[in-house]
Amino acid sequence: MDPTQLVFLIIAGLSILVGLYLWSTYNGLVTLNVRVEEAWSDITVQLKRRADLIPNLIEAVKGYAKHEKEVFENVTAARAATTNATTPTEAAAAEGFMQSALKSIFAVAEAYPDLQASENFQQLQTELVDTENKIQASRRFYNGGVRDFNTMILVFPNNLWARQLGFGKRDFFEVDNPEAIAEPPKVQF
Repeated sequence: MDPTQLVFLIIAGLSILVGLYLWSTYNGLVTLNVRVEEAWSDITVQLKRRADLIPNLIEAVKGYAKHEKEVFENVTAARAATTNATTPTEAAAAEGFMQSALKSIFAVAEAYPDLQASENFQQLQTELVDTENKIQASRRFYNGGVRDFNTMILVFPNNLWARQLGFGKRDFFEVDNPEAIAEPPKVQF
């Protein structure tokens, strides 16, 4: 084989290797970029879920708790009226009040057999924890994708080509104000 052919084969082989490397690097960067975009979408989905879910749950719990509270307050008031009645007229009126209060408890129990404020509050707490865990997991997944993407861009020799191929460093999902998350959120009714 003459030296010109050998040089040509070496140059052709190196060109193919460089081409395969660029092709592989580009596809890897595109794949990581899509994963980062997907992870960001997951965060926005979970934040939307929280924005939609939490106020509705709080209002539902408030409504049920208010309803139960009113029923039990009526029963307590009827009981007090019955025990405080000193005349037959007062006792009859108190008994009518008690019957009405008990009917409302039975109606609530029939309509909502499992209706208990504590269960609603437990459900709210469970949903709050679940939502926050999903948001946290989405943030971790996003940051992991950003880490992998940024690493691939910054390592040699990828750092020579990545910017020319249109890829730039991505930002991590970080808290702007660490003091704001120092205390756990408080749910107030």
